[in-house]
Amino acid sequence: MMPQEQYTHHRSTMPSSEGPQVYKVGIYGWRKRCLYFFVLLLMILILVNLAMTIWILKVMNFTIDGMGNLRITEKGLKLEGDSEFLQPLYAKEIQSRPGNALYFKSARNVTVNILNDQTKVLTRLITGPKAVEAYGQRFEVKTVSGKLLFSADSNEVVVGAERLRVLGAEGTVFPKSIETPNVRADPFKELRLESPTRSLVMEAPKGVEINAEAGNLEATCRTELRLESKDGEIKLDAAKIKLPRLPHGSYTPTGTRQKVFELCVCANGRLFLSQAGTGSTCQINTSVCL
Repeated sequence: MMPQEQYTHHRSTMPSSEGPQVYKVGIYGWRKRCLYFFVLLLMILILVNLAMTIWILKVMNFTIDGMGNLRITEKGLKLEGDSEFLQPLYAKEIQSRPGNALYFKSARNVTVNILNDQTKVLTRLITGPKAVEAYGQRFEVKTVSGKLLFSADSNEVVVGAERLRVLGAEGTVFPKSIETPNVRADPFKELRLESPTRSLVMEAPKGVEINAEAGNLEATCRTELRLESKDGEIKLDAAKIKLPRLPHGSYTPTGTRQKVFELCVCANGRLFLSQAGTGSTCQINTSVCL
């Protein structure tokens, strides 16, 4: 069989009474115009796409080291300026530039979670608009040298500073007991221990010492003031000891009135004054002890 081209050429060379026939090869008419239009449109789109890509690279500041404020270094990622994270950030270490501060800003709160291998939260720190909350087994505050200043856990709260200062105008309220070796006020300030509705008890296995070196010492109560020593003694050491409101006995000795009184003690421990005589007058005024 002849090839198609040879067969066509052979037919065209054969004499014919109808005349030579011409066969056109290609795309003509409206198809050609549509093809050129689509080719032109594709070129325009390619140019626009290339221009937009170059513009985005220029605006986002793409370089070999990174993009925008983000730089890729040997030690990790480096951010310059303000950065916004819309999803959780996982990092081994976050630090600022030497000499600059590190700020965390949020419209609601900032939460820092410490997770274990099973992604269980061990420690959580939440800083919100109303409070700062910390969740963990133990909370500690230390100095740069490692000295403990404050610690708190489920069993106790420890203040390791040399001095605990409370600046509130109403003082400090302890609903239960307090254990301390020393309670002292600031220089030239008053120290007041007060229990408005209940009793105030001070106990120590080796004694309680109350000392006011540059001022007065005052103890007031509504019902009873009791000083008790089980194994030792109670010592009132002062240049003058005054008991101005002791009751007076009704005994009046004969003769001139004296301004000398005798201090008497009842069996129930009550004290009273009796005008002194040649002998003891305490037994005459036993009605005071009733």
